[in-house]
Amino acid sequence: MEEGLVSVDKFSAGSQAYFLTHLHQDHTRGLASAGGWRHGPLYCSPTTARLLPARFPGIDASLLRPLAPGASASLSLSSPTSDRPLSLRVTAIPALHCPGSLMYLFRGDLGCMLYTGDFRWELGCDRARRAKQALLDALAGDTVDLLYLDNTYCHPSLNFPPRPVVAEQMVNIIRAHPDHEVIIGVDTLGKEDLLLYISRALQTKIWVWPQRLQTMHLLGIDENRKIFTTQTSLTRIRAVPRYSVTIESLEALNTVCPTIGIMPSGIPWLLKSSEGKAKPKGRSPAKSARCKGWDEGLIEMDYDPLSPPKLFDKNSYTLPYSEHACFSELEDFMQTVWPSTVIGIVSTSFCYVNPCHHFRHLCSDSGVTDDGTPIKNKVRYTDNLTPKRRRNGSVTPEERKVRISSSSLYRSKVKRKRKEGCGARIDDTEELIGVA
Repeated sequence: MEEGLVSVDKFSAGSQAYFLTHLHQDHTRGLASAGGWRHGPLYCSPTTARLLPARFPGIDASLLRPLAPGASASLSLSSPTSDRPLSLRVTAIPALHCPGSLMYLFRGDLGCMLYTGDFRWELGCDRARRAKQALLDALAGDTVDLLYLDNTYCHPSLNFPPRPVVAEQMVNIIRAHPDHEVIIGVDTLGKEDLLLYISRALQTKIWVWPQRLQTMHLLGIDENRKIFTTQTSLTRIRAVPRYSVTIESLEALNTVCPTIGIMPSGIPWLLKSSEGKAKPKGRSPAKSARCKGWDEGLIEMDYDPLSPPKLFDKNSYTLPYSEHACFSELEDFMQTVWPSTVIGIVSTSFCYVNPCHHFRHLCSDSGVTDDGTPIKNKVRYTDNLTPKRRRNGSVTPEERKVRISSSSLYRSKVKRKRKEGCGARIDDTEELIGVA
């Protein structure tokens, strides 16, 4: 079996060069292997390179190859089977997902391939316009033969407001609760702009846990410690790990003092089974998307992007502050790139959607002839939006529904299910290689 030549967000032995899009946990599996990273050169953004030693102390810094947004690097590879030399040029494109996040455009003897990683290019955003222009300049008129696309929210019902709009909604909620402690659920990296906006709008410090404060300083944010603090007595607003914001924890905090929880997430709905469990309080949202569930029939995702922030419990809010592209942004991206073929990088989300289902008309190679006959060695498209099933009709354990309980209500369902679905390896073969 031919080993890979280049791997993106997939860190196991066998490739000649490795690329990391960003430092979220679901994209770094394998970097923490025993003895540290030793398998080969690792390309990433300069920001990610600064953060890596703190996250993975055993990593060999001499293997890091920082690649700034807009910069390119040439790779000289060789085919493991034929020893023929292969030339590849890679260009880093800003992904605007979290600090240090990149897309990678590969051009050369293997054709033209674009791996977006997680990204969000908001319509009308100046940074997104600059990133789009950087991509078009790097393409120089070439066609993207294979696009690996962030399909986390690849469904027409999933359209989110711009992040600045949601940030203002959060500020208004906090202002409406002047006598409350405020808990905001965040990840270990990302949403720094949101926290900075809240701090400046309300003229207040924000508490973060010590490791998060270290990350802020490594990013060059608030080095004078005027905004973020680890002293709870200095502020009523706390940014805490996402997993700690639960109904149970908020109920416990409210026995001490009035407290509200806010979850800024691209998944501002509740999953509910056909039996009607875990229904949100208040009026029903105007939109819903229905996907086949793993073991309990249909799952309904309720979401109205134009509605006010949702109050799911008397002490908790969720707002659609997303760092992944929503459907309209994905569509705009497809219209910009117009690839020959597209593959979703998230292959095990709770409601997997093959991007070809919605964007086939934006691909120059549909994978079939005019009479509908599949073309050999091309990616096969399918309209099946449900999890793949075993021959006996059951689903695999990894595809089972994420159950919702009061203690896990606010965990990201997509993130929990997508941990095994990211990463790609580019092989020296005749067929297009999908996402592992």
